Amino acid sequence: MSFTIATWNINSVRLREALVLRLLREEAPDVLCLQECKSPVDKIPTEAFREMGYGWMVARGQKGYNGVAILSRLPLEDVGHRDFCGRGDARHVAARLENGVTIQNYYVPAGGDVPDRDVNEKFGHKLDFLTEMRDWFHGERPEKTILVGDLNIAPREDDVWSHKQLLKVVSHTPVEVDHLSEVLDSAGWRDITRADIPAGQLYSWWSYRARDWDAADRGRRLDHVWATPDIATAGHGSRILRHVRGWEKPSDHAPVFASFDL
Repeated sequence: MSFTIATWNINSVRLREALVLRLLREEAPDVLCLQECKSPVDKIPTEAFREMGYGWMVARGQKGYNGVAILSRLPLEDVGHRDFCGRGDARHVAARLENGVTIQNYYVPAGGDVPDRDVNEKFGHKLDFLTEMRDWFHGERPEKTILVGDLNIAPREDDVWSHKQLLKVVSHTPVEVDHLSEVLDSAGWRDITRADIPAGQLYSWWSYRARDWDAADRGRRLDHVWATPDIATAGHGSRILRHVRGWEKPSDHAPVFASFDL
């Protein structure tokens, strides 16, 4: 089967319900993974999504914070979640399609403003979260799995608008990049987006602080689509929908797409 998957930090699924519906209507991914839903599961507007043909949802939610959801027009089953760092945060959920592919949806902590765990507990939390991901994958050795989400790290020099200027800015510091690289290596994950688009500046996030985000173009690639080695070669058609960042009252993230032939 062939299917298209998208990942999008929506920054409140209820506030931006209309944007989700527009994306589903205009782009029609088979599976849409959302992060930062900021909603209890029972408050997610599932009826509107169901009317668009997305009759399956697996989600974990919190009031006002975090939250991850997988919407699908293909049948899927809930295969659980992991409470990383034992905080009870809704930052991970997993589901399995009928073809046996597991989809893992992540919202990695942003890490605050200061890249020093000794003075910034949020940064320490981020590093610990990534370390736990790495160790879990080492033990589980996942197969036939697609990992998506807002991983809150732009790892490559061309994943940010200025490598030199962002080396000490949270999301692109060497320690974060090293931690993410260890997660990537832990199960032999392949970065599908960069496999398809191997060179050139590529961003999925632009700050709300910029008066004209498009003209300034100070972006970062924080949102990712990975796959385990056994299915990585089936991935193709990667794209980032930059124009969605320009919709009315948008998220500061743009959706990232990839297709798989399995």
